[in-house]
Amino acid sequence: MRASLSVNRLAWKLLEKLCENPDYYGVKVEKSKSGAITVDAGINAKGGFQAGKIITEICMGGCGKARITCRQYGELELPTIFVYTDHPAIATLGSQFAGWNIKEGDYFAIGSGPARAIAQKPKEIYERIGYRDECDKAIVVLEADKYPPEPLIERLARDCKVETQNLAIILTPTASVAGATQVAGRIVETGIHKLNKLGLDPNVILFACGYAPIPPTHPKFVKAMARTNDAILYGGVAYYGVNYENEEELAKIVAKTPSKASKDYGRPFLEVFKAAGYDFYKVDSNIFAPAVVAVNNLKTGNVFKAGEININALKESFGF
Repeated sequence: MRASLSVNRLAWKLLEKLCENPDYYGVKVEKSKSGAITVDAGINAKGGFQAGKIITEICMGGCGKARITCRQYGELELPTIFVYTDHPAIATLGSQFAGWNIKEGDYFAIGSGPARAIAQKPKEIYERIGYRDECDKAIVVLEADKYPPEPLIERLARDCKVETQNLAIILTPTASVAGATQVAGRIVETGIHKLNKLGLDPNVILFACGYAPIPPTHPKFVKAMARTNDAILYGGVAYYGVNYENEEELAKIVAKTPSKASKDYGRPFLEVFKAAGYDFYKVDSNIFAPAVVAVNNLKTGNVFKAGEININALKESFGF
């Protein structure tokens, strides 16, 4: 288990920056009854692109950087987040991946961020990448539109083996600018998750970068969530540098990686989600991938690329 790189320790420095400048980032910083730090980035707070950018970097455990720019997608000019990391497996699967299903009574949220690396949620991912973080501070990011109840906060602290006052919870509703920004900032992670699913060892990925449009926000959660998915599925581009022996095998994996490999490709995610009875587990998992994937094999210099940006799907989803 590699513990020399602590995602919670690195991300805590970014958290301090966020908490010291709440007006600049448009966030609301509070303490729970038990002393945990809560950062509201879009429930009762304005949030915005700056909050979304730094939360993306916190989600990546301080092992990646993000910047916001503008990019042309056909005739559309859209705000775009660009992310890059020299520690892809740890930054994405080890921290950023939204793999912690959190439930307490009728409260439900999807957890991501560096706290997962202490709690080892889900365990099989950490066994796959060989990583565990040991830190006396923990940060969890919740895609939620409500504050977590006190019993849940105390349970999260126990799961992370930290004092409650050393736990930070960042709240990013999907129907907010900060929420939409940090979801689009998962472009590299989405590709690595798909590559891993197809059998590629995440530890052979040495460098990664990517970009995706930040979708227009929508007040209704389901529509906002669908747009953030479409931003990656139809507008996201991911690039990876790998060390790989078997190039024939690598070419086959890359060909199957983009969202185009799914039978549901081409339809707005809202339509796909409706057809699945609003059940994520009934959606074809092959759809969850970048629109375009390029992989540079550092052993040979060869580059393998698959997929394409789908302008029509973006326009339909984004309401243009």
